[in-house]
This record gives sequence, structure tokens and C-alpha cells, in this order.
Amino acid sequence: MDYSDLIDSATWQFIRATARHYPADAAELSIAEQRRVYDAMCRAFAAGRPDHIKVVDSRAGAVGLRHYSAGGGGASIVYFHGGGFVMGGLDSHDDVCAEICAATGYDVIAVNYRLAPEHRHPAMFDDALVATRHVFAMSSQPVLLCGDSAGGNLAAAVAHTLRNTETQITGQLLIYPALGGDSNTGSYLRHADAPMLSRDDVMFYENIRVEGQPPTSDPTYAPLMDRDFSGLPPTIVISAKFDPLSDDGHDYCQRIAAAGGRSRWVNEEGLVHGYLRARHSVPRAKQSFARITSALRDLGCGVWLGDD
Repeated sequence: MDYSDLIDSATWQFIRATARHYPADAAELSIAEQRRVYDAMCRAFAAGRPDHIKVVDSRAGAVGLRHYSAGGGGASIVYFHGGGFVMGGLDSHDDVCAEICAATGYDVIAVNYRLAPEHRHPAMFDDALVATRHVFAMSSQPVLLCGDSAGGNLAAAVAHTLRNTETQITGQLLIYPALGGDSNTGSYLRHADAPMLSRDDVMFYENIRVEGQPPTSDPTYAPLMDRDFSGLPPTIVISAKFDPLSDDGHDYCQRIAAAGGRSRWVNEEGLVHGYLRARHSVPRAKQSFARITSALRDLGCGVWLGDD
């Protein structure tokens, strides 16, 4: 697909700026080099924290956490960062989490889960689950799950695991998540060579998570592998239109709705994978980030689109 006229100039500027730090063939680099260039890219786009946000690092057992507070509370958002399960950490998404905290007024708890290939599945899922249970144990507020890309996968996997338990998730919001859809159809083929994330990149990061062949029926690895989508919390998925993962969000929301749950899918026009880092430079990304934080506020208050 020719994206030259489908993506606006501001987004192309963001794509080119990203490429200066994180090349399109980054998946071919060594893991150490991938992490180096990813960290450099994150630093280049870092917007800093709003002045009034208080930040405290802590642990849930062996899992590192970073707690952002604007002083108001009202809900706790457990945030899982993106990075293909290989890159990222508390610093890579520090400004994103701080701005979510500032925009919603809610506490945000970022999770420093273990990364592949040093730690294979289910290590990162286990850490996500431990962190979420810890937040429940430490807070009496409603708990929301949120994550981007690989982090969206972890948020959904935790939601599937904790449904119908005493640990009731109030809602989840997933940002261009990788949920394990069929890579031989739909957006995986339509946007196989999309800027920022290709189908080959998706396959590389999926395969590196496991020893041997990827599982075919494990929802803690890929939530779309689950056979039961009932009992899940109200769910909002925000996808990027020009992203091989966009149909994952569509399919996930459809299955929740078919099972009687509440779900809403937003496929952001003209945007690409990773656009959270463009929220200060690309008008469409800024508008999407505002939709994300507004939706999180509503989920934390128990408000759903269409409710009186």
C-alpha cells in the first residue's frame, strides 16, 4: 500500500523523526542494540512530567512499580508499557504515564515487567498479574487496566484471568494492542509494510517471547485465543488505522460484544503504530490522546457511552 497520500505531513514528520533514532530494520539488530536505539528514541521524544505530579518507585515482590499521583485519586490505572515484550521499562513511558495521571486525576501505577528473550512467556504475564493484585491489595479505589502495544496484550490477559474473581477490574483501555490475531488475513496483510510497524516486526516479537513454537490456545499469551469472552470488564480499544494490528482491536471488541459485554473500538484515522509519542507534535495524535484520557476518566467513574 502506498501511504504517501494517506498519511498527513505532520505524521510523516513524526515517522521520519522516529527513524532517525529507531530505524525501520531495528528488529534485525541485536537485542542489546534494539534496546539502545529504543531508549534513545524514548529520550528524544520525552516531554517531561507535569510539575504537580508526585512520583514514587516501589515494588510488588520482585516487580518494579512507579506510582504517579496528582493528589486527587478516585481510581488507580495499572499501566503496562509497549516495546514488543523486548524493550522498554519505567523510563520509556514515564512522560506518558505522568500525563495520563495529570489529565485524569487518577493514580497511575506503571509496571516494570520482565522482558524477553532473557525471560520467556509467561514471565511478563506473571509480573503483570502480580502487580495488578498488589494494586488491589494496596488500594480501595476502582482499578483500571491500560497498556499500549505489548502492554495492551498484558492488560487484556490480566483482565481475562481475573474476571469472575474477587479482584474485579472496573474497566480496561488498550492502545494499539497486539492481541494475537490471525496474521494471515485482514490488517496484517493490508498493512504488512506500514510505517512504524510491519507484519514481519510483529512476527519477530511474537516468536521471541517463547521457547519453541508459539502456543495456539493460551489466552495469557494472546487474549484472542480465549474461547470465552464473557464476564470481561467494560473495554475500549484504540487502534491506529495504518497498523497491521488494527484488526486485533476490532475482533477483540466484537467478541466481547457477542458475549454480552460492553466494548467499543476506535480506529484512529491517518495514524500509525506508536503514535502516543506524537501527541505533542501531530494534531490527530493529540486528539486521540485526549480521547484516551477522557475514556479513562469515564471508565473510572463507571460511565459508559450511551448511559443516561
